[in-house]
Amino acid sequence: MAAVEVLHSDRWGDILDRPADRCVEIRWYDTTSEMSGDDFNGFLEIYAGVVERCGRAGALIDAVQFKMDMAQMDPGWRDENIIPRYNAAGLRKFAFIMPPGMPAIGAEPAPEGPAKFPTAYFGARADALAWLDD
Repeated sequence: MAAVEVLHSDRWGDILDRPADRCVEIRWYDTTSEMSGDDFNGFLEIYAGVVERCGRAGALIDAVQFKMDMAQMDPGWRDENIIPRYNAAGLRKFAFIMPPGMPAIGAEPAPEGPAKFPTAYFGARADALAWLDD
């Protein structure tokens, strides 16, 4: 099995290639409490480039430590600038690991916005990885 490789790391988080799990992961740090909307968008652009280069079927976002003020996000920007890149890269599944108590955990996986792939929310890493591998 191929080892997990850190492809990008900065003050906000790591981007990891997980070939054995057929996914590329973002592991956010709690420093995201200081993250601006532009910082977030820039990180997503880096991540989209890694997804394109790696060609994995899945995306995994470990958001347990994600602390950015959600009011700074522009979901329309992501739908317009990032999701089409994921679609073109052939992404088939997008999984989030969320902190306990998030209402989306366990909801039926479904495409969001212009995505051609389903997104699912999990409370445990093992569950997210199992779904991505299914």
